[in-house]
Amino acid sequence: MKRVILFFSPLFLFGRAIATTNSKEVDICIYGATSSGVVAAYAAHNQGKSVLLVEPSNRIGGLSAGGLGATDIGAFSIIQGLSREFYTRVAKKYDSDEPMYLFEPKVALSVYQDFLHEAEISPLMSYRLDKVKKEKNEISKVTFVNVSNPSEKVNVNAKVFIDCSYEGDLMAYSGVNYTVGREPNVQYGETYNGAHVREYHQFPDNVDPYRVKGDPKSGLLYGILKGEVEKTGTGDKCVQAYNYRITLTNDPENRLPITRPERYDSTKYELLLRWKEVEPWRSIKDCFAWSLMPNHKTDINNRGAFSTDMIGENWNYPDASFKEREKIKQAHTDYTLGLLYFVGHDERIPDSIRKSMLEWGFPKDEYEESNHFTTQLYVRESRRMIGRYIMTEHNCQHRADVDDVIGWAAYTMDSHHVRRVETKDGFVRNEGNVEDHKFSGPYGIDYGAIVPKRGECANL
Repeated sequence: MKRVILFFSPLFLFGRAIATTNSKEVDICIYGATSSGVVAAYAAHNQGKSVLLVEPSNRIGGLSAGGLGATDIGAFSIIQGLSREFYTRVAKKYDSDEPMYLFEPKVALSVYQDFLHEAEISPLMSYRLDKVKKEKNEISKVTFVNVSNPSEKVNVNAKVFIDCSYEGDLMAYSGVNYTVGREPNVQYGETYNGAHVREYHQFPDNVDPYRVKGDPKSGLLYGILKGEVEKTGTGDKCVQAYNYRITLTNDPENRLPITRPERYDSTKYELLLRWKEVEPWRSIKDCFAWSLMPNHKTDINNRGAFSTDMIGENWNYPDASFKEREKIKQAHTDYTLGLLYFVGHDERIPDSIRKSMLEWGFPKDEYEESNHFTTQLYVRESRRMIGRYIMTEHNCQHRADVDDVIGWAAYTMDSHHVRRVETKDGFVRNEGNVEDHKFSGPYGIDYGAIVPKRGECANL
């Protein structure tokens, strides 16, 4: 494999940094050291290709190394190839011979580091996409810029580029058509797309949405939008909610307390109290999906009518500037840390619930570079490429088969709420959740679903 060492040195003239641009030429350039990015790099190396892996953050592994340790699996039999290799290597970290699908963030990180070490791949860290140059129907050059020092850039020439970012940035910069939001049901003849109100993770009747109970003139509580939901199946630009997959521990030797966040605002959680006035607390799991991981840790996800999902605060994220995305991420961080503190400390929460919350804290041995809390936002959905083949619910429900199968999926259709609205009756409802549990077995993924239409970009 070709190895090119990039030397960066800050040069200053009259107090201003001189821009430094380096160049690199490889067979394959991959943007995003997520789970798919790392595995793609490893696979390409094993096929004898030279690879450059570029990651805009300071951590590899995406969500697998960022808190999502509870793997959603519909059928274990389809997990093969390098996916199975990942889970097998995870198991070996725990001295087990069988693949393990529950794991700590630091273990996933270690496995991905092993992949890259074996492939002699040193990822270009903290570099984000800057420009894409195309000639005719191909990407000829991509420029990446140092996140902390914009005067440092790297130009990359490659035969093939792979976008493994959660946001689809390289795809968008390359002029490939995509969509954001929800298509109307009529577009693909579906039933689960577009606007709808269903029963899962839903408020019961009689939850008051107003700042002053019973007084619409007082305004709506935080996070509630005014106006009715459109006709069922209507398309829009709404994006399903993001959150963080939270790693906590109840091991006293490894536990750091959840303290009051810098930008704490208890009014953001008033709706949680209103909900529990109508539907009283049973346990801390009412508003948290509390999955246990090895070594006394958690993977906490959204659950219930009010939880870790920051509903409605991410619609602009997919097409937002990098600067604006950071603001959205920070808002999600503030919300999440505030929620954990609120449940453990607000005196309006029952003593038993607060006591349960205070048994947990941030693990000393995770995310040491970011104050022991993940920096990986759970971008469940962003830009979606309009590729050569469009996967729809018809594939999931085995009403449509694909011809060029490159992999398999085996989980129920599952999408989170997109907004929270005031009803005409003066209540509150969440809107957009999809949970179709009528699962009928694995279904194929078509190669056309991961490549642009012909004529848009031949080497992406």
